[in-house]
Amino acid sequence: MIKIDSHHHLWYFDQGRFPWIDNTMKVLMKNYLPEDLISLLQENGIDGTVVIQAEDSENETDFLLDIALRYEFIKGVSGWVDLTADNAEERLEYFSDNIFFKGVRHIVQDEPDDFLLREDFQKGISKLQRFGLTFDILVYQHQLKAALQFVQNFPNQKFILNHIGKPRTKKVIDREWEEDMVELSKSQNVFCKLSGSIWSNKEYYQVADIVISAFGTDRVMYGSDWPV
Repeated sequence: MIKIDSHHHLWYFDQGRFPWIDNTMKVLMKNYLPEDLISLLQENGIDGTVVIQAEDSENETDFLLDIALRYEFIKGVSGWVDLTADNAEERLEYFSDNIFFKGVRHIVQDEPDDFLLREDFQKGISKLQRFGLTFDILVYQHQLKAALQFVQNFPNQKFILNHIGKPRTKKVIDREWEEDMVELSKSQNVFCKLSGSIWSNKEYYQVADIVISAFGTDRVMYGSDWPV
């Protein structure tokens, strides 16, 4: 069986580029590059990875695609394109010339709650299927209801929910989160990453059971969210 880490990051650290990294995350305030990751992949028997954007900029997309060309363990990139722009389709076509460009992500968690439902953003989303691209949904729990309506608007587009929808609590299972996840899983075009969660073992297994029971093993991915 090939083991793929479906979600990790790489960066040259710059506080101006990553405002979400604050003083409570000082361990992240340095460069994290392929050389720092290779030994961890080998130790854990990981055969390949997908690297995910951590900044909403085309410069980062170019940076990650360049790294993918030089490091064999990277199998794909989910980058950023401004899907609200008038030239979104043109930019998607440009990046799709690179075989490692597999999908798009936008840091929606930092946007207003209705961002996914904006007409200009949905117009951009409608262009992804032409290029066979996925869209990574990065939202907090309170944005899941908008995500439910969003994915139903595009039944043929593949979506990947990041970090199990970022439940608001790490101490107990939030039943509203569970209900929203079950509803989201009913859309067969939605996949879910078991990633980005910091739980004790007991709660983590409960969360994993809920996600796998809802989505099934065919629509669940493992992601380390390294280095976060």
